[in-house]
Amino acid sequence: MISCLIADDQAMVREGFGALLAAQPGIAVAGLAADGAEAVRLARQTRPDVVLMDVRMPVLDGLQATRELLSGASDPSGPSDAPKVLMLTTFDLDEYVYEALRAGASGFLLKDAPAAELVHAVRVVAAGDALLAPSVTRRLIADFTKRSRARATAPAGPPHSPLTPREEEVLTLIARGLSNAEISDTLVIAEQTTKTHVGRILMKLQLRDRAQAVVFAYESGLVTPGE
Repeated sequence: MISCLIADDQAMVREGFGALLAAQPGIAVAGLAADGAEAVRLARQTRPDVVLMDVRMPVLDGLQATRELLSGASDPSGPSDAPKVLMLTTFDLDEYVYEALRAGASGFLLKDAPAAELVHAVRVVAAGDALLAPSVTRRLIADFTKRSRARATAPAGPPHSPLTPREEEVLTLIARGLSNAEISDTLVIAEQTTKTHVGRILMKLQLRDRAQAVVFAYESGLVTPGE
């Protein structure tokens, strides 16, 4: 059973999402929060698997609430029971996209997405994968492009990388948005081998999921926007 907490300052949105998810097999709603501070408090009380976090809320916004919930979660010595956070936003060009992913969010989804897409997103992030709406991915790449232009001396690759050459290949393809099956086809390896590489990459770099792997690949210079 996947336990979900829904945080949104609009009552109709959080109650509507709550009713939708509660009606799905294998999903239970642990609670509803009207702001980020309440989301943090309820999450610590109910320990949900997934938190659907609105970006813009009073008292404490979704970005800061995500930081508080996931602080230290990428560190093996950090909290092992931290929930997965799926950010919900009305704005496909929201300025919080990049910072939320750095804070540890497992993905972004627009509020106008179809109901089936929301349910699918909850199951995806609960399983430990990452999910980004296509428009959000475009924003993320555009942001990295802007940063790389302002930083002409960016390194060509991650310094002192603990990854093997093959793992760097896999990370590069992850950053370009390929699924495990597509990576396997590209490198002509078994899909189970790809999954093993992905797991080792996350472990070596102390990353939560593929979303943070994408951020690392661009920040380190392993992948350059526009290549």
